[in-house]
Amino acid sequence: MANPGPLSGVRVIDLSAYIAAPYGCTLLADQGAEVIKVEPPGGDNLRKYPSTLQAEGRAFLGVNRGKSGIVLDLKMPAAREVLLRLLRDADVLVHNFRPGVPERLGIGYDAVHALNPRLVYCAVTGYGDRGPMKDKAGYDQVLQSMTGICALQGTPQQPEIVYGSVVDYYAAALLASGVAAALYQRHATGLGQRVDISLLRSALALQSARFIWAENEPREVYRDMRSGGITGLHPTRSGSLYISANTAHFWAALCELVNLPELATDPRYDSVRKRAEHADELVPRLRAALQAHSAAEWEALFGERVPCAVAREIEDMFDHPQVLASDLVATYEHPLAGRYRGLSRAIAFGDAPVPPPQAAPAFGQHSDAVLASLGYDAETIATLRAAGAVA
Repeated sequence: MANPGPLSGVRVIDLSAYIAAPYGCTLLADQGAEVIKVEPPGGDNLRKYPSTLQAEGRAFLGVNRGKSGIVLDLKMPAAREVLLRLLRDADVLVHNFRPGVPERLGIGYDAVHALNPRLVYCAVTGYGDRGPMKDKAGYDQVLQSMTGICALQGTPQQPEIVYGSVVDYYAAALLASGVAAALYQRHATGLGQRVDISLLRSALALQSARFIWAENEPREVYRDMRSGGITGLHPTRSGSLYISANTAHFWAALCELVNLPELATDPRYDSVRKRAEHADELVPRLRAALQAHSAAEWEALFGERVPCAVAREIEDMFDHPQVLASDLVATYEHPLAGRYRGLSRAIAFGDAPVPPPQAAPAFGQHSDAVLASLGYDAETIATLRAAGAVA
């Protein structure tokens, strides 16, 4: 039976691994698509990432919720035939093979389009499918380093990585958006199309506000992204607090509440730019004032008058009242990992029903069920397993 949700009835075949493409498929599953994850005999490499969970990788569980799972050895003709059966009636194919690999497996765009003209074919690569770097493997932090994100996070002399796979997760959002748009166009044309997502596109799209170079500007122009001055993380009597006080209203409220009202009326500090220019004067005074209370106490004192947040750990989010009020945490049951809590879904819809929480699949958990849905009988499934085509 189809899942409830705006994408109910859409079948997605997920041939991808790691984060960007698999999580893009998870976002489609959140919206009601049926997602079948196809793994090789060695499994998705994300299963093997370091984890304090013994039975399953924590990252794999978080990235692959809401899917069914089957294991196919696509080096074997019998397994490729199973995949082709899946693709004949599917709506979307997603993979993150390097250019050339799909053609060797017989699932290049032209071959799949001929098999199923309605299928939306989404390829996720590091650098795109053309150009001098098209055959290189691309990874989140490699693209961060290449595109200036690390230099912005630190300095050009001392670049720093942004942890959390931000390039991967933004690529996943682009994937879900692009696939949904292609499915929408299919209603008008009756035909699927190719959707290309790359980590290079994602990394530059993340920096759209900086990726502007006006005519006659020098190379070393400062690219306007840091408010400077007061905005940022500050130590308190206990814990750190992020403060954003860029508008005149928030700046005045901050000065009042930290008992520095004279700063709000000083013309030297009456704009974000001026406060950034005088950061060496302002920041020490603010930080001295913040020693009066802990970060949590300041957060409560500032309330709605000054945008701020205590620098918390992710574990604090599981029971945070706003997270719970937003229904962002679900409880999952996994055959190996047992019961765990995790993100429920990334998108909320006002009227559409949504799929119930479903854990990421154990390795090969749904292979028999998927094969049976394609018309394979028990004897044939056993033969495929014995040959190693299916696990």
